[in-house]
Amino acid sequence: MKILITGGAGFIASHFVKYMAKKYPEYTIINYDKLTYAGDLARLKDVENEPNYRFVQGDVCDFNFLNYLLKGVTYVFHFAAETHVDNSLGDSLRFTDSNVVGTHVLLEAARANNVKKFFHMSTDEVYGDILEGYFKEDSILNPTNPYSGTKAAADMIILGYKKTYNLPIIIIRCNNVYGPYQYTEKIIPRFASNIIKGKKVPLHGDGSNIRTYIHIDDFCRAMNVIFQKGEIGEIYNIGSRDEITNLQLTKKILAQFGKDESFIEFVRDRPFNDKRYGVDITKLKSLGWEQKIPFEEGLASTVKWYEENEDWWKNLKPTPTDKYIKPS
Repeated sequence: MKILITGGAGFIASHFVKYMAKKYPEYTIINYDKLTYAGDLARLKDVENEPNYRFVQGDVCDFNFLNYLLKGVTYVFHFAAETHVDNSLGDSLRFTDSNVVGTHVLLEAARANNVKKFFHMSTDEVYGDILEGYFKEDSILNPTNPYSGTKAAADMIILGYKKTYNLPIIIIRCNNVYGPYQYTEKIIPRFASNIIKGKKVPLHGDGSNIRTYIHIDDFCRAMNVIFQKGEIGEIYNIGSRDEITNLQLTKKILAQFGKDESFIEFVRDRPFNDKRYGVDITKLKSLGWEQKIPFEEGLASTVKWYEENEDWWKNLKPTPTDKYIKPS
């Protein structure tokens, strides 16, 4: 049995590649990644010599190559995407190419090769923000930035393939994932690495925006539960109840380094920044999944990992742009 995982050199998918390669030694795990700035094969040192692991470099927009590569593949897990919201505000067309066109191309290749299941990694951001309560899987999509707009567009194309071609799809929407090997454009690794370098941490606005976090290990276990028990044609939210404002999170990271709030640099916010995300995880829990890593424990171990692995993150390729359209 062969499993293709796209974007497998990225943060989330690389952990999932390692999880699947170790849990299912009888499966061949193919990691397909373009190796953009956020992709790093160093994340996969643990499995690079495993007999059931294989890396193939390529683009999700390359139909001919994917059509060849997918021959004999049973399951596809589609993680490859541009994901950093700030970058989407400055270079949104790159997000359309990767997240929309790339997904459509991969769907066509999967359809041509009769893939048995197609798992698509979406995001909770497709729902938009919600001040109270939680979005269920059938909630109306209301994306509010180019990144979430492209992910919502990909979801719609996938659902169209489900209806028109009866393609065996499953969509996953998850809240913020954190853990070791996350690229330093994201808030936890960026703030941790800044402090280690003696720099201030740039906090958007007043830091009142609320986000919910799940550790990468809990995420991988959730994905495996969906892999084993999820129903074709369904959508599953993955998440926790570990809600925290960006300011509270910043203070927790600073406290781990013995730093005070003088290390915070409040910077101009995005043109629009969702106030809060929240997803209902009843459906996932009904499959038997439960969170195992409390946020306090996971955050402490993650920050410590960045302290102990400076050699990894200090040599990362630079992000293409940190710039976005500033409000007037």
